[in-house]
Amino acid sequence: MTRQELIASIREKHSFLCVGLDTDPKKMPQHLLDSEDAIFAFNKAIIDATLPYAVAYKPNIAFYESAGIKGLVQLKKTMDYLHSLDDKVFTIADAKRGDIGNTSQQYAKAFLDPQGDFGFDAITVAPYMGEDSVTPFTVYDGKWVILLALTSNKGAFDFQLIEDKASGKRLFEKVLDTSRKWGNDGNMMYVVGATKADMLESVRAIVPDAFLLVPGVGAQGGSLTEVCRYGLNRDCGLLVNSSRGIIYASNGADFASRAAEEAHKLQLQMAEELTKVGF
Repeated sequence: MTRQELIASIREKHSFLCVGLDTDPKKMPQHLLDSEDAIFAFNKAIIDATLPYAVAYKPNIAFYESAGIKGLVQLKKTMDYLHSLDDKVFTIADAKRGDIGNTSQQYAKAFLDPQGDFGFDAITVAPYMGEDSVTPFTVYDGKWVILLALTSNKGAFDFQLIEDKASGKRLFEKVLDTSRKWGNDGNMMYVVGATKADMLESVRAIVPDAFLLVPGVGAQGGSLTEVCRYGLNRDCGLLVNSSRGIIYASNGADFASRAAEEAHKLQLQMAEELTKVGF
């Protein structure tokens, strides 16, 4: 999906919602667990229920890899279903990969290759090993790298906010500034946690036009209003992810309808924020 296609999808749905498919059988409704395709059945129901309100879906790869081959089969079925939809959506492999060049080439092939089993539009990448660990993910046309920049977990303070005394830049600012040479606003996004919304102003000063993937709204306590205040740009420029707050809104037979309700609530808030900035 190109940048313009993504913007068009946001405009059409008045939404920049990404639904995180962090699918954990321990939290799924009991009535689904007897099925061999329980994870896919759950994902399909969530996708069908939230599709009117979401422009993106983000399977967290760890939840599928932890189930071994069976889990990867469920991931493939989920991706095949997403690719089959008439309503085209943006798909993100939340994999947080990043290694030396030839290894990154294989990670990129595994998740982004259109001829591969998954064919995601984007993948999250850890930039710690530098340029040659990131650029192999940029070789596929129409595919995106989403670099970790400023995350929403408490451990973010261990490294990401360390300030270089010589330049006065914090580490996450160095990541943003340096990585602009590795890609462009049509193939590179950044992860910025919603719980760090007040720092989005600093982020936008460095990457004013880039799309930002923002986790942490909902169960992690991030404020959508604050994210929009500091993060929205002329092209929207945001994908706000909610996982647990949507997919586990209920663990009963009404799980899909409750997920739809929560997704719709967020979509309505997003539409209001987009209207405020004239998008």
